[in-house]
Amino acid sequence: MSNDVSLLPGATRDLATFAAGLTYEAIPAEAVERIKSSVLDSIGCFLFGSTLPWTRKVMALARAEGGTPVASVYGTGERTSLSLAALVNGTSGHAFELDDIHKESIVHAGSIATPIALSFAEKQGGASGRSVITSMVAGYEVGHRVGSAATMSLFFRGFHPQGTSGAFVAAATAARAMDLDDKRFLHALGIVGSQAGGLMAAQEGAMVKRFHSGRAAQSGIYAATLAADDFTGITDVLEAGYGGYLSSYSDKPAPARLTDGLGTRWETLAVGYKPHASVTSIHTALDGLGEILKEHSLAAGDVARVDAGLSPMTHVHCAWEYKAQGVTAAQMNLYYGLAVIAVDGMAFTEQYREDRLKDPRLLDFISRVSATVDPEIEAMGAPFRHSARIRVTTHDGRVIEKMILHRRGSPEAPLKPEDIEYKYRHVVRSCIPEARMERILELVRRLERLDTTAELIELLAAPTH
Repeated sequence: MSNDVSLLPGATRDLATFAAGLTYEAIPAEAVERIKSSVLDSIGCFLFGSTLPWTRKVMALARAEGGTPVASVYGTGERTSLSLAALVNGTSGHAFELDDIHKESIVHAGSIATPIALSFAEKQGGASGRSVITSMVAGYEVGHRVGSAATMSLFFRGFHPQGTSGAFVAAATAARAMDLDDKRFLHALGIVGSQAGGLMAAQEGAMVKRFHSGRAAQSGIYAATLAADDFTGITDVLEAGYGGYLSSYSDKPAPARLTDGLGTRWETLAVGYKPHASVTSIHTALDGLGEILKEHSLAAGDVARVDAGLSPMTHVHCAWEYKAQGVTAAQMNLYYGLAVIAVDGMAFTEQYREDRLKDPRLLDFISRVSATVDPEIEAMGAPFRHSARIRVTTHDGRVIEKMILHRRGSPEAPLKPEDIEYKYRHVVRSCIPEARMERILELVRRLERLDTTAELIELLAAPTH
């Protein structure tokens, strides 16, 4: 089939009609469980993220602007408008490379959809858990399909999927939370498509990468709110041949991905979770090195050389020269990630502190690492873009190789619910009391049975320490 987007007329309308009419009863039980995992994972992300300096700068901006206090800014004890809460909470959710990810679309929907759905629930006086789940599934289904249809071409052109395709997650979540009819839902998508933005150069040393997520969330609030007042958007925003989302952002779109299997193939089930506090693309490489070191009882000093074979996408994304440009850059960089695995045995929150970025032991290990595109992985195509081949040469002459096709935490190699709970506890233990941590977990476990989410929101809103 041709990738000409004009061959799929009505796709935006079909997505809007589906999402506007989505009911909790139509969502498969396994998708409900996946969303609950994403809610818990996202809560950990934005509570920890609220303590970080870049989030606090965005919060200072929101505080200075003011706003009608209807929605909580998590971890602060403060409330502001829906749009400003979305800006700050969306930033905190993406603040430390810990949020969930849909591999094909390269979108982290949890950091956008979770705070939007909960903010509307708060504004509505504590809407039910089922309402929150339904709004989030609408956002996940629409946004992930948009990102998948844009293909990796969007990324290779230099756009950040979180700020671009993520805007559709936001608009769909907000529109469903507001119970917009299909006509107004269509206009919400048509409005937010004009707000999509975010440049990938931010990964090499800028706070603004985290802000892309917050701005996408805020744009979704604006889009749904305007659409509710009959403000109009581009009704064929996704499939328009000139100036449409796919035709503008992608050289090689796959428009069929917008609607194929709509309502039967659930993109929510293709979401995975991160065991490392770094960009997803390097997780197989980190695990490959970690497994080699453990299985052969090797320390960093035993390693003479590491050769990493990657997909073209991961090589472009992550295998650029490490220059200690800041926390964001370290989390996006293959060489730094491999170094902390070798030296510390893990790549989590403590490994990405500012005071570690120029650690001589890490810089020394980085000097022994090289990375190239692996022809075998390249030939496997886009579904294997996270695959990695790691070859370790020791000082005593041994050569040990390991190939990992699917990253830990992906739908192909999923984390168990108890793994996600472990990650949540590990992330938030440093910033909230244990009793509060456990009560949040208990409420999320039975989210679909909560008649009101008021207590959960109150726990999230309270200040961190």
